[in-house]
Amino acid sequence: MDFKAIAMGVAFAVMWASAFSTTRLIVTETPPLIALSLRFALSGAIGIGLAWAMGESIRSLTRAHWRAIVILGLCQNALYLGMNWVAMQWVEASLASIIAATMPLIVAVLGWALLGERLRPLGIAGLALGLIGVAIIMGARLRGGSDLFGILLCFGAALALAIATLTVRGASSGGNVMMIVGLQMLVGSAALSLIAPFLEDWHLVPNLRLTVAFVYTVIVPGLLATWVWFQLVRRIGAVRAATFHFLSPFFGVLIASILLGEQLRMTDMIGVAIIMAGILAVQLSKNAPAVRPRSV
Repeated sequence: MDFKAIAMGVAFAVMWASAFSTTRLIVTETPPLIALSLRFALSGAIGIGLAWAMGESIRSLTRAHWRAIVILGLCQNALYLGMNWVAMQWVEASLASIIAATMPLIVAVLGWALLGERLRPLGIAGLALGLIGVAIIMGARLRGGSDLFGILLCFGAALALAIATLTVRGASSGGNVMMIVGLQMLVGSAALSLIAPFLEDWHLVPNLRLTVAFVYTVIVPGLLATWVWFQLVRRIGAVRAATFHFLSPFFGVLIASILLGEQLRMTDMIGVAIIMAGILAVQLSKNAPAVRPRSV
């Protein structure tokens, strides 16, 4: 893994984690699903425009690409982000980012249970660490009065993203990365626009903080982070790229503390450190070469 790949991975983790804090700023002042649908529409339109400017074309997309676009648009955008945005009306950004970061652990469990993927001892140890870290944080948070329904929504969102990750592989193969990003945003926008008017009433009091947060989510987590992720996967592969998820809980808690003034709890810091170790162990176990029997 070269320096450029490491820089891309760290940049992705920071951008991905920062989205939770800016989302918290948005959903406390606007209906979350309507705002998210608008964000996807803007990100998608900008992404497709950039893709055309870069010489990418819809016509060159394969059936596998379209399948990935639909699944990612529904599971990653509409379900994962939709449930997170709703939950963050009641759940702190730091807690939402910690729960979302457990996605690689959920992927490992589902891969083993549903697809028969082998878990090495290091991976099993990583899952155990992740479970311990989550238990430490959830126990303290629930005793502290954190909203149970919001927490369940966050875990449901992580599950939706894990399913999308398992279902869609090779979405960026063959190029057209920005076109794929833009189109999956439009799929998410369309899905949310169908249900949001029945669940929410539109209300908005414009202010500078809300405007800056919304523009940031459209451009940075919405487009740039997704584009960097696909480029990173193309450069080093999905398994190695996923290793950088272990940084997300740390950055999520740190950014929420700096930007929103959320309290840094000792139980959170201990739990985050354990979860980070668990995620890293799971991902490193996937990178480990299989041990071949010696010839006699």
